[in-house]
Amino acid sequence: MDLESRKCWDTSKKESWKTIMLLAYQSLGVVYGDLSISPLYVYTSTFAEDIEHSETNEEIFGALSFVFWTLTLVPLFKYVFVVLRADDNGEGGTFALYSLICRHAKVSLLPNRQHADEALSTYKMEEPPEKDTSRVKMVLEKYKGLHTALLIVVLLGTCMVIGDGLLTPAISVFSAVSGLEVSMSKKHHQYAVIPITCFILVCLFALQHYGTHRVGFLFAPIVLAWLLCISTLGLYNIFKWNPHVYKALSPYYMFKFLKKTRISGWMSLGGILLCITGSEAMFADLGHFSYMAIQVAFTFLVYPALILAYMGQAAYLSHHHDSDLQISFYVSVPESVRWPVLILAILASVVGSQAIISGTFSIINQSQSLGCFPRVKVVHTSDKIHGQVYIPEINWLLMILCIAVTIGFRDTKHMGNASGLAVMTVMLVTTCLTSLVIVVCWHKPPIVALCFLLFFGSIELLYFSASLTKFCEGAWLPILLALFLMIIMFLWHYATIRKYEYDLHNKVSLDWLLALGPSLGIARVPGIGLVFTDLTAGIPANFSRFVTNLPAYHRILVFVCVKSVPVPHVPAAERYLVGRVGPSAHRSYRCIVRYGYRDVHQDVDSFESELVARLADFIQYDWYRSRRSSMSVEDDVSNSNESSSHRLTVIGTTGFSIQPGYESGGESLQQASVSVGFPTVQSVSDVIEMEPTVSERRVRFAIDYEPESDARSEVGVQMQEELEDLYAAQEAGIAFILGHSHVRAKQGSSVLKKLALNYGYNFLRRNCRGPDVALKVPPVSLLEVGMVYIV
Repeated sequence: MDLESRKCWDTSKKESWKTIMLLAYQSLGVVYGDLSISPLYVYTSTFAEDIEHSETNEEIFGALSFVFWTLTLVPLFKYVFVVLRADDNGEGGTFALYSLICRHAKVSLLPNRQHADEALSTYKMEEPPEKDTSRVKMVLEKYKGLHTALLIVVLLGTCMVIGDGLLTPAISVFSAVSGLEVSMSKKHHQYAVIPITCFILVCLFALQHYGTHRVGFLFAPIVLAWLLCISTLGLYNIFKWNPHVYKALSPYYMFKFLKKTRISGWMSLGGILLCITGSEAMFADLGHFSYMAIQVAFTFLVYPALILAYMGQAAYLSHHHDSDLQISFYVSVPESVRWPVLILAILASVVGSQAIISGTFSIINQSQSLGCFPRVKVVHTSDKIHGQVYIPEINWLLMILCIAVTIGFRDTKHMGNASGLAVMTVMLVTTCLTSLVIVVCWHKPPIVALCFLLFFGSIELLYFSASLTKFCEGAWLPILLALFLMIIMFLWHYATIRKYEYDLHNKVSLDWLLALGPSLGIARVPGIGLVFTDLTAGIPANFSRFVTNLPAYHRILVFVCVKSVPVPHVPAAERYLVGRVGPSAHRSYRCIVRYGYRDVHQDVDSFESELVARLADFIQYDWYRSRRSSMSVEDDVSNSNESSSHRLTVIGTTGFSIQPGYESGGESLQQASVSVGFPTVQSVSDVIEMEPTVSERRVRFAIDYEPESDARSEVGVQMQEELEDLYAAQEAGIAFILGHSHVRAKQGSSVLKKLALNYGYNFLRRNCRGPDVALKVPPVSLLEVGMVYIV
């Protein structure tokens, strides 16, 4: 399943039908595994306790009508035709919607934002009307409490996705394996189903670290075979048992169902909603495919196959009313093909479980990127398939909890109640966020968003309320899990923001750094010192503490800020923002490394070499720029020293080239007076922390190749000396200087704040991965500086 060829974020190129069909076929194994296996347990959960299958068939026909209209309105109308269009540069999911809203309205709680981030090519925004005076946007931006509330809603959806990643493998595999009860006696099958389910789950989680790229090519054929199997069985049962079952698709049967069953029928909706489990995957996995491919696959294959499967089961049950009949998917399967169907069902459930587990890893990685989850080790399992990650700690924790759920609940009813509440909460969150996107990002009238919210929100609230009635019968689990995860995520995010504010208020001035020298007993040692900080300007307090306790620092000093920006991906050519700290003779620089929330961080070896290469490119660009700024060499050097420390430059992955140079200073384009520099450089003003800049200027240069004159000039000599110092320091070695933080609540804080920070956050910090693991720093090159944050 090679997804490398997809260009789902490039909407300027029209996809050929061949490409669309290929992507639609590949999407079956990744997107629709969970949704396609729902016929295994929907009717079983619906008729588990609240209602009974009677001779009048009103219950089964009413359930079929509910299933049909739920599948039509939610996955087809809501997701395929509306939500999939709310993509973030081709990416989908809860964080994609949040990212879109944060870019169009000032509601983000992310620290170290810069105006330069808006110059990213992936920082696309819909063109607003001439007078964008949306009251919704103004209210959102005005009240900071709404910013926090929006983040909490996003975290709630994220927690429920993680809960779904725990529950879906359990109910999917258990329902598939429970087909053994049809072929075995009750005495034997109750001792076989649980052990076999647990064995399959252990194997499934144990193989996660290999990634799915090795066996991914099998996923699509398995799901395709399963969809063809259930649709064929559906047609067989329709024509054999009840060819008129199509009449039950009428909404009239829903009203008959509720009229007869009343409150019991409403409570049974908690089982019917399981027919749309996995619908969120269409949006969450949008980045792997294209909008058209997912739309084609669902509309023309998945949707008809599911409808036929549910109609077939209803047709069979409409002619079988035995009191000892256990309503199950397998009773409608002819005995001659029951074993092959059982094997195929188990394979399909494994594929569906794999998709949701991979999605759980992905969303935790996104949460960590945005500072909302404790640091964990993230392993990129494939060089070809973008965004495929594996998180060891989460994998084994999910496996233990999944097996505990299977052994603890032991039946489809309780698992279905728990899974249903998690699924419906995620859908409600998506509906609320999409409503905001309609107003804030698409600039539609608020009445359009309100209609969308009321129509789909009322449907989902109906199912959500039915799920809540099952609180004591399994629905308590996702609520408890979400509460626990939300406390952890919000606590981590709160402490991260407070630490950043402490750093911001305690940063050291540039004059202090420039004053350090031999007269104060400070030595410069060979090598490159990379001081990691969250600040995008100023000298961090941890460096002053380092120099105070160890009066020496490296000959080349680089203040590195690795930050996340509210876009899914940052192109490699736009990742590095480089500038000077002080005059060129001080050999100090600032480098801001920007990642999107779906980007995977580089390995340390490639990061070191690329960082040095970008510094070398910046040094050459900066000296050529300084020579261009004045006619005299003396003025050039002084101008370089004064202005470079206040300027950051985007350094791309391409080097110098010999071509005509132009300077853009607005709408007019004119020939540059001096043709030196980069073809891919964007110069932007440095910014004050958390403050927007006044203006932005894009500059494009090319070099006149004059080796003899450059070699003779003082600027050329100084540039060469600086480059030689850089490469000599690289040979001497690179040290990574990181802060080792301990957070304490300040005097007079509330008891809750003291408990949260002094005990809760510090417990999480001690028991999660350190920043050196997240940044992939080799232990031999690590220098940690202890810091106590009083916040």
